[in-house]
Amino acid sequence: MRNAWVIAKRDMGSYFNSPVFYVVTTVFLVIYSFIFSQILTFFSFQSVQASQFRGMNIGLNLNEMVIEPSFQNMAVTLLMIIPILTMRSFADEKKSKTYTLLLSSPIHLKEIIFGKFLACMTVVAVMILLSSYSIGFLLMLGEPEIGPIVTGYLGILLMAGCYVGMGVFASSLTDNQIIAAVIAFGMSLFMWIIGWASQAASAGLAEVLQFLSLVDHMQRFLKGIVDTSDVIYYISFILLTLFLTHRVLDSQRWR
Repeated sequence: MRNAWVIAKRDMGSYFNSPVFYVVTTVFLVIYSFIFSQILTFFSFQSVQASQFRGMNIGLNLNEMVIEPSFQNMAVTLLMIIPILTMRSFADEKKSKTYTLLLSSPIHLKEIIFGKFLACMTVVAVMILLSSYSIGFLLMLGEPEIGPIVTGYLGILLMAGCYVGMGVFASSLTDNQIIAAVIAFGMSLFMWIIGWASQAASAGLAEVLQFLSLVDHMQRFLKGIVDTSDVIYYISFILLTLFLTHRVLDSQRWR
């Protein structure tokens, strides 16, 4: 795995020295901050109304009304942002003519793919970490439950891992970064909405579609529940995308 870390460090340096990272991170934080402020404003409005009806014993939950929807919207924003980060993983190597050199190096394909994946995940983790100012703000204002926040971040990272896995796979298919981003976005969106078809499907098929949906597995994390089946699903999904990437690179290595 030492070679994977070398690949990851090289790619992370490329990301952090590129204006793309700073532009993408700024756009992500602006969109997230705007949505968070709107959710918080609505919560404040509801709190004022609830205080006027104290006799009705109306209670507002900060986790359910602010943190959960903020995490859900963060997951949607990452769906749109991550393909822009992952599109260069292999497509940029092909464009700069270093792809053949990379594949012919003594480094194992698994280490190359894991290094690329690790670099993208580190960049995404930094973006998510920067957005955590919102949670710090809520901790100063109120007393949200810490458990659902921790599990929510775990769910976000696992879902982001699936986005990154699909993005790295899409980047291995083409030397055009725009096409790679579009393929990654299409795949991520499809896996996001696939559960919608369960409403018109038979009971058995509906269960399968809901199981395949990335969203359905996220809901329990946001409630503070870490279900082993959800963790296994996300990890299996990531491993599948990396396996498919390995198959693509292996087929191209011997051409």
